[in-house]
Amino acid sequence: MELSNDQIRKILPHRYPFLLVDKILDYDPGKWALGIKCVTANEMNFLGHFPEKSLMPGVLIIEALAQTGAIAALTLPENQGKIVLFGGIKNARFKAPVTPGDVLTLDCRITRMRGPIGIGEAVAKVAETTVCVAMFSFSITDGK
Repeated sequence: MELSNDQIRKILPHRYPFLLVDKILDYDPGKWALGIKCVTANEMNFLGHFPEKSLMPGVLIIEALAQTGAIAALTLPENQGKIVLFGGIKNARFKAPVTPGDVLTLDCRITRMRGPIGIGEAVAKVAETTVCVAMFSFSITDGK
């Protein structure tokens, strides 16, 4: 099942310039989501990171992966209208640079849930090259 950018904005509270998932290619609610982020030269972070050689900051790659995982969690009917918060990031590794013109493929899998607390594993790729891997802990809350 695909989700358009309009549908993503109905699930996630993020907005420009911090909505970092352009499209969901497929997902299984509560289990996994596969998304894409089209990296463009006119994104604000490239004004300073770095003016001579544009590189997508690793923290934004991590955030894009987390937003993809949040979509997997929030598409469960019982989680609609809630938000997902970071609990922690573990074993994050950056393996290759991401530059304007790249299309990031974001694969996040929820590996464990205990009540509102969960753990996910994520991989970001450009074409067939893995650019980032990480594990996340998170909590689902009503946002109040």
